[in-house]
Amino acid sequence: MGAIARALANSITTGGVVQASAINNTSVSSVTALPSGVDTGDLVLISSQTASSSASIEFTSGLDSTYDSYVFKFINIHPATNSAQFQFNLSTDGGSNYNVTKTTTCFQAYHNEADTDTLLNYDGARDLAQGTGYQNLTSQIGNANDDNVGGTLQIFNPSSTTYVKHFLSKVNESYFDIAVGAYSINRFVAGYANTTSAINAITFKFSSGNIDDGIISLYGVKKS
Repeated sequence: MGAIARALANSITTGGVVQASAINNTSVSSVTALPSGVDTGDLVLISSQTASSSASIEFTSGLDSTYDSYVFKFINIHPATNSAQFQFNLSTDGGSNYNVTKTTTCFQAYHNEADTDTLLNYDGARDLAQGTGYQNLTSQIGNANDDNVGGTLQIFNPSSTTYVKHFLSKVNESYFDIAVGAYSINRFVAGYANTTSAINAITFKFSSGNIDDGIISLYGVKKS
């Protein structure tokens, strides 16, 4: 028996099953699709965009009836301008206009690096009440080399033509004020797009200046 045949035989149990130790990155390098029974998780990556001094990042495809909800992940979103707020808006016409009416609520918890200031509060200054403008997901983020924001935004059933569209956001940001120092701010925003038209596009930007760097990825959540 040749060496290759012996190695193959040694990887198979007496019941004819391939041993787990025989499955590795090398042995499955040519596999391009997994069988339907293999669980790949609940999130399906649809698309991802990387900012590079970008005025905004828009997703004009991928939001449809394929999934009941969608998740955007923000990774190292860094502003070009100091004290800018990261924000978003929605569209019902494929991105020609971002002006969907929204009612929202917001609260935050923060703690500074000096361990001298903490707070948990409702932040009514960043709420919208039937507003069509951009919804802030953060407070003022610093633009120091290491400052950024990370988090998620989930929108539910955006293709519905019957119901309003609920969304939830949770982000953590690094904030710096020369008078009070550096802070970690954990911010929660929730609300609904008050329209029965399908939401089919979304845009992200800062309240001033460009998105200097960062990645935004769009995932579909598998139907349960």
